[in-house]
Amino acid sequence: MSARPNTAVDTAVRAPLPVLGRDVTVPLVTGGEVSYAALDYAASAPALQRVWDDIAAYAPYYGSVHRGAGYLSQLSTDLFENSRDTVADFLGCRDGDQVVFTRSTTDSLNLLAAALPAGCQVFVFETEHHASLLPWREARVTYLNAPRTPAEAVDTLERALADRDPYGPALVCVTGASNVTGEIWPVRELAAAAHAHGARIVLDAAQLAPHHPVSVAELDVDWIAFSGHKLYAPFGSGVLAGRADWLQDAEPYLAGGGASRTVARRADGGVDVDWHTTAARHEAGSPNVIGVYAIAAACKALTEAGFDSLVAREQSLVAAVRAGLAEVPEVKVLSLFGDDAPRVGVISFVVEGWNSSHFAAALSAEYGIGVRDGLFCAHPLVRTLLGSDPQDPGECGAPDAEPDAQGKSLNAIRVSFGAGTPDEHVERFVRAVRELVAQGARWNYRTEDGRCVPDTASA
Repeated sequence: MSARPNTAVDTAVRAPLPVLGRDVTVPLVTGGEVSYAALDYAASAPALQRVWDDIAAYAPYYGSVHRGAGYLSQLSTDLFENSRDTVADFLGCRDGDQVVFTRSTTDSLNLLAAALPAGCQVFVFETEHHASLLPWREARVTYLNAPRTPAEAVDTLERALADRDPYGPALVCVTGASNVTGEIWPVRELAAAAHAHGARIVLDAAQLAPHHPVSVAELDVDWIAFSGHKLYAPFGSGVLAGRADWLQDAEPYLAGGGASRTVARRADGGVDVDWHTTAARHEAGSPNVIGVYAIAAACKALTEAGFDSLVAREQSLVAAVRAGLAEVPEVKVLSLFGDDAPRVGVISFVVEGWNSSHFAAALSAEYGIGVRDGLFCAHPLVRTLLGSDPQDPGECGAPDAEPDAQGKSLNAIRVSFGAGTPDEHVERFVRAVRELVAQGARWNYRTEDGRCVPDTASA
């Protein structure tokens, strides 16, 4: 399928924070074109127009960071370090906290995993995204079963921490908002439980930070990790922010220029290295100044727009989607904590009688709506919610995966949205779900190169 900007898109499709791609139209398999409804923010949110404009304004002044005496290098260095301050303010960091720039949430948590003290035990719920579930391979890991209430989550963690043997250093890793259900976790209570038992806690805020104010100090977490590409800032940057001590004591995550202050040859032919103790210790190599500035620009844009008003509007979209799906008996929305749980703009569901991948393909081909299908890099959680075995090693919701012998879906559909989503796109999505369930797809779909594509018109 081809796609092109549309310079004549009606202003009704605008949103409070304009994003790139809002003028793109896509062809429909049934004929004609429609403005593309990007409803897959949980994977990668479209870049804010404000972020893109800020990057474009800086681009002619691009220069090396921490490595040059020239004007552009000095300007770029100032911009890079000022961006660190902007992110620290956005996250409500405490005095003494460090902001380390990484490639993503995954990279941030792998960095922290490499900095764990000897003998550290890690506690993580099976409900985590793989970025939080998998980095702890060199540590002793205790995986906790999926809780069904926030109170159960806190109680489960408290019991696990109290029973640990030996009673040494420990780290809890928990999500702020699920990338599957959108449900907000009781982070403050989990942090209190961790600290009461002598453990530290890292918050995976990849899905929370774009949708809700986050404060390291107020939540009393030790570290926070998030990705720029989910915060309306592309270019492959991420953040790990929080306590400095474990990071200062650990070997550099990457060894190289920028992480070292001095390097000298020894008489025996080796080298002696004096590593930085600041965030630079774990930022070896030429830094991604464009990506870092993009994150800072997104932080400023969200703050200046007023997070309270953005949250309120998003909650109205969440309510509209949930109400629309509730009117379709064949739709089952996935949830851990129940209908009353606070949540961000991320909703996953299955449709009785439908292959989820085919349903998602029909939304795209027939309505110009982009959602995601599969297990969302949270395989144990989605399998638990679907009623299948969370230990099943099967593939991540292959496009041609039909329901199992008991009629249970093997994968799900996820719709996600945020500050750049127009009301019209949400309304179109709800209408499309109703029509597909009531009338069926207008085209047949088949698997091609691992994805579902339109095949022939339905009879």
